[in-house]
Amino acid sequence: MKRLFSTRAWIGFGVLTVGAALLPLLNLVFPEGHALHVSGYAMGLVGKFMCYALAALALDLVWGYTGILSLGHGLFFALGGYAHGMYLMRAVGRDGAHQSTAQSTLPEFMVFLDWKDYPWYWAMTDNFWYCMALVVLVPGLLAFVFGYFAFRSRIKGVYFSIITQALTYAFMLLFFRNDTGFGGNNGFTDFKHILGFGITEPGARAALYLVTLALLAGALLLCRWIVTSRLGRVLQAVRDSESRLMFIGYDPLWFKLFVWTLSAVLCGIAGALYVPQVGIINPSEMSPGNSIEMVIWAAVGGRGTLVGPILGAFAVNGLKSWFTAAFPDLWLFALGLLFILVTLFMQKGILGLFAQLKQLKRTKAAAADTAVSAPQVKEAA
Repeated sequence: MKRLFSTRAWIGFGVLTVGAALLPLLNLVFPEGHALHVSGYAMGLVGKFMCYALAALALDLVWGYTGILSLGHGLFFALGGYAHGMYLMRAVGRDGAHQSTAQSTLPEFMVFLDWKDYPWYWAMTDNFWYCMALVVLVPGLLAFVFGYFAFRSRIKGVYFSIITQALTYAFMLLFFRNDTGFGGNNGFTDFKHILGFGITEPGARAALYLVTLALLAGALLLCRWIVTSRLGRVLQAVRDSESRLMFIGYDPLWFKLFVWTLSAVLCGIAGALYVPQVGIINPSEMSPGNSIEMVIWAAVGGRGTLVGPILGAFAVNGLKSWFTAAFPDLWLFALGLLFILVTLFMQKGILGLFAQLKQLKRTKAAAADTAVSAPQVKEAA
């Protein structure tokens, strides 16, 4: 097995991680107006981008290294968010602003529908750790069952992508219904507490940020360990020539199922981290457009690199934050144009562009050395 990173890469990883970890400290220690103060808005924005980066990393594991293009990862992201959101809604308790009775602990949308009790699938959701188990199990189990039948039937390529998109769309329509018990088109919002702490308190926001950073860094190390191991070489063989892999005695089903399920779990964790920092989860997170955006993040950064999709998630969403404020009606056109330009001129993404520029520099340096040494050889002759 190869080592995870080069020495230079380890140094860069450590510097970036420590630098990102300092943002909450700068937010808490220095008062507003101080030159070193980082606003709560900026810290929350970076925290949200890290959740997107974790989702992009999960997608790159199946698309970049295994060749499985999913247009349904938005579903796993949303399911993880809903699982955590159920706990956050239970934690609201009697603090809801519009409940019709002070004795009711039901969420407001259930009170509005005149429900008298929680549905059976809300049982035990007032327990934080039970909901954290749901964050892992629900996306993981759905991905395992769906992937087993899809991969066993040898569905691949564009057909697999279309089916994942259809699955996401079906769940989105289901969650839009009020009678499903998930808040309909409004979803879950107006969260108050998490583990007894006010969810808007600066300390709680800082803790959520740091947990997100730690899990993103841990997920990157885990994925890097997988792709540099013997398992990773098999996954890349599935991507490059699945039929040849079968001819030498490997069954691709279980390898594809493992990485597909792991990717769904990582995406669910990203959704669970996203909800308390943004303050809302609704069925629009399952829209096919969101899943396609994840693909664009990975493509822009450079698929098959792990670091590239993280960079792409930050770059595209940073551009989105600026663009939607300056030109709100033109963002989707800009996103489409960005994807076209990357597909035509930067097939290896931003990281690939850096590598091409570095290689071009080396080529020019080698050509210059050759040009300098040629006259010397002639003189010696």
